[in-house]
Amino acid sequence: MKIESQLEKISSFKNLELLANQVVEGFISGMHKSPFHGFSAEFAEHKIYNPGESTKHIDWKLFAKTDRLYTKRYEEETNLRCHLIIDNSSSMHYPVLKQNQEFYKSKIGFSVLASAVLMNLLKKQRDAVGLSIYSEEYEYYSPEKGSDRHHRMLLDKLESTLEKTKNIKTTDTVSFLHQIAENIHRRSMVVLFTDMFQNGDEEKIFKALQHLKHNKHKVVVFHVYDEKTELAFDFDNSPKKFIDVETGETVHLFADTIKEEYEKQVQSYFKEIENTCLKYRIQYVPVSVGENFEKIITTYLVEKQRFV
Repeated sequence: MKIESQLEKISSFKNLELLANQVVEGFISGMHKSPFHGFSAEFAEHKIYNPGESTKHIDWKLFAKTDRLYTKRYEEETNLRCHLIIDNSSSMHYPVLKQNQEFYKSKIGFSVLASAVLMNLLKKQRDAVGLSIYSEEYEYYSPEKGSDRHHRMLLDKLESTLEKTKNIKTTDTVSFLHQIAENIHRRSMVVLFTDMFQNGDEEKIFKALQHLKHNKHKVVVFHVYDEKTELAFDFDNSPKKFIDVETGETVHLFADTIKEEYEKQVQSYFKEIENTCLKYRIQYVPVSVGENFEKIITTYLVEKQRFV
């Protein structure tokens, strides 16, 4: 069953944890069609066997069922540490949601639900998770832990993030990313949800992302955007007033007059981000708020296998 249909069925749920769990269960149920076939059978108790490892812990019964090699995983093993970072700047609270529209149709709502989905996966695999949220200030920081109480606390924080209306304020992403990098002391997977909007020198953002890679952290950037309006600039040709949600600056124009040039500039910017992330060995994943969460879950599972 597609994740989209899962979301439609559970759109009435207000509880973020229930929603995230449904997304994950929907993904796991379809794993037989993916490269992770068999992984869901013993989701928390096994890990994929890597060539060169000892064969004494291979689960041969699971091999007989799945035709894939998995080793049994034990409590004393060092599990993954993951730190989630959410850009909560004014520009992330776009598009403005219509009445009764699902919260995950905005960039911040999508990022919050995606974070809850990853937290659900981390919890199932007994991994530790931490959280940082920034806007015009470093709003929240919690180190990586794996307890149920900690997990509940982070979910409550994510839910409260959705309830706050952002005023028009600029965001110093660079400074906060440097601060977050200083807070993460042990080797971790660092996952950032951001729309990459930053006033000033773009190279400084990448220097800050490079700082996140110190202590051999693995960094994954989910570049969140609204495909229809921010990428394709799909507006009717009536006169529009466009407002910068972070500076308050406005411009009046007909969308069709700049659509072609706008698309060229945006595509060039996305390519620049991708190339720079490649240069710094940062995993770059563009995701639209209209997409399902399969790309995010799959990216996490692949990067985890590379990390451990």
